[in-house]
Amino acid sequence: MSRVAVVTGAASGIGLGVARRLAKDGARVALLDRSGDAAADAAAALTAEGLTAIAVEVDVADWAAVTDAFDTVRRGLGGVEILVTSAGIESFDATLDITPELWERILAVNLTGTFSCIQSALPDMVAADWGRIVTISSSSAQSGAPRMAHYVASKGGVISLTKALAVDFAKKGITVNTIPPSIVDTPMARKSGEAGDFPGVDVVAPMVPVGRAGTPADIASACAYLCTDEAEYITGQIIGVNGGMYL
Repeated sequence: MSRVAVVTGAASGIGLGVARRLAKDGARVALLDRSGDAAADAAAALTAEGLTAIAVEVDVADWAAVTDAFDTVRRGLGGVEILVTSAGIESFDATLDITPELWERILAVNLTGTFSCIQSALPDMVAADWGRIVTISSSSAQSGAPRMAHYVASKGGVISLTKALAVDFAKKGITVNTIPPSIVDTPMARKSGEAGDFPGVDVVAPMVPVGRAGTPADIASACAYLCTDEAEYITGQIIGVNGGMYL
């Protein structure tokens, strides 16, 4: 049966990789992203391959806009059964330079945006007695990271939120898990490397035990399994997809 999946941050990087994989696995996928044009281009590319995809422009930090976006998905595809929250932003700032506005923006997108999307999807899942939620957190929340106190805090919150919701909805046939990637070769990672915020993908990749950076497809493969019927006994878990970086 074709299920309805929503992927946030789906215009590029990990989100696009996940959306593509779920669509190829037969899901009807809504690509949510604050870049409406990029999301539309990505959805059009999937549709051209004979897959089912729509694009919805939304800033997940805007709670009311998230509610409207999920209503748009329901009108276009039906009730939401799968949700992968990949929307996120990062920033590299010394702790003493983090302003209230910057702190609030990072948490608004990465943590509050994750919660508002989950809250919007849950009624459909509860009604169906079935649902799959995968949050994309970060290995930095497990290890710490320099000049990223705000980002690390937001992603640590995503991990804790995942565990709390897994307990709340376990008896409803809804699983909630998180994947905390380490170094993944995405446009955002390349941009940060070029800006000098970290050594760069090509420098860090050889440090990974498997000898390469991760790809969006690597993350998508794990997501795809967690979103199946077969994964019904896996919930509240941190699924490391990191090439052995954090064991």
